[in-house]
Amino acid sequence: MGENSYISEILRSLGMPILLIAVLAMMMVPLPPLALDILFTFNIALSVAILLTTVYVGRPLDFAVFPTILLVVTLMRLALNIASTRVVLLNGHTGTSAAGKVIEAFGEFVVGGNYAVGLVIFGILVIINFVVVTKGAGRVSEVSARFTLDAMPGKQMAIDADLNAGVIDQDQARVRRQEIGEEADFYGSMDGASKFVRGDAVAAILILFINIIGGLIIGTSQHDLSFSAAVHNYTLLTIGDGLVAQVPSLMLSTAVAIIVTRVSRTQDMRQQVFAQLFSDHRTLFITAAVLGILGIIPGMPNFAFLSLAAVAALAALSVARRRSETAAPEPVDVSPEAALPELSWYDVDPVDLIGLDVGYRLIPLVDRNRNGALVSRIKGVRKKLTEELGFLVSPVHIKDDLDLGPNNYRITLAGVALGEGEVHIDKDLAINPGQVFGKVNGIETKDPAFGLDAYWIEAGQREEAQMLGYTVVDPATVVATHLSEILKSNAHELLGHEECQQLMDRLAVVSPKLIEELTPKLLPMSTITRVLQNLLEEKIPIRNIRKIAETLAEHGSRSQDPDALSAAARVALGRSIVQSVAGTRPELPVLTLEPELERILNDSAQEGGTIGLEPAMMERLHQTLTDKAEKQEIAGEPAVLLVAPQVRPWMSRMMRNIRNLHVLAYNEVPDDKRIQMLAAVG
Repeated sequence: MGENSYISEILRSLGMPILLIAVLAMMMVPLPPLALDILFTFNIALSVAILLTTVYVGRPLDFAVFPTILLVVTLMRLALNIASTRVVLLNGHTGTSAAGKVIEAFGEFVVGGNYAVGLVIFGILVIINFVVVTKGAGRVSEVSARFTLDAMPGKQMAIDADLNAGVIDQDQARVRRQEIGEEADFYGSMDGASKFVRGDAVAAILILFINIIGGLIIGTSQHDLSFSAAVHNYTLLTIGDGLVAQVPSLMLSTAVAIIVTRVSRTQDMRQQVFAQLFSDHRTLFITAAVLGILGIIPGMPNFAFLSLAAVAALAALSVARRRSETAAPEPVDVSPEAALPELSWYDVDPVDLIGLDVGYRLIPLVDRNRNGALVSRIKGVRKKLTEELGFLVSPVHIKDDLDLGPNNYRITLAGVALGEGEVHIDKDLAINPGQVFGKVNGIETKDPAFGLDAYWIEAGQREEAQMLGYTVVDPATVVATHLSEILKSNAHELLGHEECQQLMDRLAVVSPKLIEELTPKLLPMSTITRVLQNLLEEKIPIRNIRKIAETLAEHGSRSQDPDALSAAARVALGRSIVQSVAGTRPELPVLTLEPELERILNDSAQEGGTIGLEPAMMERLHQTLTDKAEKQEIAGEPAVLLVAPQVRPWMSRMMRNIRNLHVLAYNEVPDDKRIQMLAAVG
């Protein structure tokens, strides 16, 4: 069974290449009359199948391969014309059966063996095909392609409006955008394919005259036929050949006209015709009356008119009866309670934990169908933060927002906007890292992630800006970096009870006794969650969840206070905290508080649990630490403030906005780490 399916798959994949090679071979290799009969019959059958497909297909886009098929079939028919012309001119002197039974049948039976009648019928078919069907279908294809392309922006905006209004979701919007693109491609291809059909009709006329004139010359000069015999043989063969080719050509032209005049609905043409043409019984009744009046006029074909009048009247009665049955009103509850569906909790949409709203010009950055660069960057940001922080970061919900500027974006956390920015999708951002050797021409701005001076430059200026010392990034990287910094700064808000439970469940697989002792026996899940949030708020990853859980199990019997437990967890994680700040160097350069200031703060913390300083003193302390931290950053050294354990939580909160300043307690520094005193701050 598997071998048969494999063979059939190979045959299907080779079908089109074999057909194209056969078409080329028919132009070069002489074919016997039997082969011509088979190929002409196949051409007629294929044209009938294509015509019926256009009738029964649900939507034009469901037959999107039609332009390609049209080209291949047209080439095959022209190749058959070349092959039959070769046979007619070589063997036409032997009689009307020289080119096979199919051409003979069309020349003898269809037109009665009269080449004059054949010329008239062929001319009528060409006029119908070329002047009526092909010309009209080509015009419809051209107009449809132009209007489809003109309507694309409006359709895109309609999709965006439905998406913003909640009528459709992201997946449905993606499918609708893809359909719009496919529709534009289809009608554009049909506009070009209709030119093939028109050219084929012109070629049929030229081939007819070439065959007749060439046959007369060859028959009279090379085969010594009389003029009348040459006219009879070659004209009948040419007419038969032309009719065999023109009938499939007319069917294909009709198929083109049908497919381009169809309305994009999921119905075949039969359903549309009967639903729209014969849906009103009044139309059929009036038609029956007109036919009946014509049928009773003396001299008219009374039987034909009266018979059709009876059929139309019966059809009108049937349609009227069907409409009355389907239109019978059912009892409807119109009470106010039944007017609207009952609300439920499913109607309350949850707030997205992480959201990214973009203006309409930034949609290509987040469109997966166009391989939007920002989608992969965001996935990379999530992966990196998950590895760094120690828990799975929630997905980012991306949507377009018409209220935003076209080049703007907004980053939200639990529905609250935490960051906004503006990017130019066709430019690069040149960021001044602090030391550059010149100025670049561009739009002056600020890096949204770090607030550094930057310029939006053209893509061609990238190398020039890099040579001047600028850091050049693309728009997707700008947004992804901004998102990463916001998520890092607010990692504690990304961790909830569900994420904490997942961490405990994973730890229970390798340390079941530890989790059994910890929760819910010692600490509730809410307390554990709060401790982990405190650590993340202090920029401490929770990757070592086992160490944290062991510390909580050790101190949980003595205290249920999340702040006290957080301090104990910091001490347990002291080595990793110090290593993340200062690396593996043996010495830790630190700043300390002057003894008098530290005593005041320590006494205040022990007495009331809170620490209060005069505003002027607080401002001087903040400014001094800011200056020290900047000096350490310029020197490439970490800025660490070492204080007493009781003072550390308060100092950490107060100095949190000082960039790169780390506040550590004495007991958090490992015993093997040497302390290098830089200065005492007062």
